[in-house]
Amino acid sequence: MPIRVLIADDHAIVRKGVIQIFSEEPDIALVAEADSGTAAIDLARDHEADIFILDLNMPGPGGLAVLGQLRIEHPKLPVLVLTMHDEEQYGVRILKAGAAGFLAKNAAPDKLVEAIRHIVGGRRYISAELAEALLEHMESPDPGAPHEALSDREFQVFQELARGNTPSGIAEKLSLSVKTISTYRSRVLAKLSLSSNAEIVRYALENDIIQ
Repeated sequence: MPIRVLIADDHAIVRKGVIQIFSEEPDIALVAEADSGTAAIDLARDHEADIFILDLNMPGPGGLAVLGQLRIEHPKLPVLVLTMHDEEQYGVRILKAGAAGFLAKNAAPDKLVEAIRHIVGGRRYISAELAEALLEHMESPDPGAPHEALSDREFQVFQELARGNTPSGIAEKLSLSVKTISTYRSRVLAKLSLSSNAEIVRYALENDIIQ
C-alpha cells in the first residue's frame, strides 16, 4: 500500500506541484487536499492518512493552530510543515509544537519525497542547520529573543500585525473576535516592550521575521 498523504496549502500551484512530484513516486499517493485551516482540520477527520503536509499561512486558523489541533485529535498522525518561512526563525517553534519535520518550499522535489519516507519511517526530518539550532536552544540558558516567549497564537497575531493587517482583518482571517485580537495585540506589545504597530513592523524586520 502506498504512503497516504494529506496536504493543506492555500496556494493551488503548490498543491499541483506536490501532486506532480507524487505522480513520479509509485509508493506515495495524495488522498485529499485543503486550502484553509478549517478545511485542514476537517481533512484529517474525514480521511485516513500516513502523513499530513501543512502550510503555515492559510485562511482561518493558521498553521500553528492547526498543528496544535491535529496533535490533540490525531496524535499518531505525523505532520510535515512545508513553508516559505526561514527555518531559523520558525523551525524550533514548529518542532516544539509537535511537527515531525520542517521543509522549505524552495527545497528540491527529491527532498520532499525523502522527508515523507523519513517521517513515515518513524523519524523526524530536519536540516543539519535546524538540528544544530534546536540543540543550541535546548542547551542554552539564554531565553533567546523576546518574540520566542510569545505563545503560538500571540506569535500568529504578531506576524499578521507586522504584515500590516488590521485587527478586523486578522479577526476575520483567524475566525476570532476583534476584541480577542486586540487582547493578543496588547500581550504582544507588552512582551516585546513595544508601543505601536509601527514598532511591531520594525521589530519584525530587524529580526528577519518578515521581509
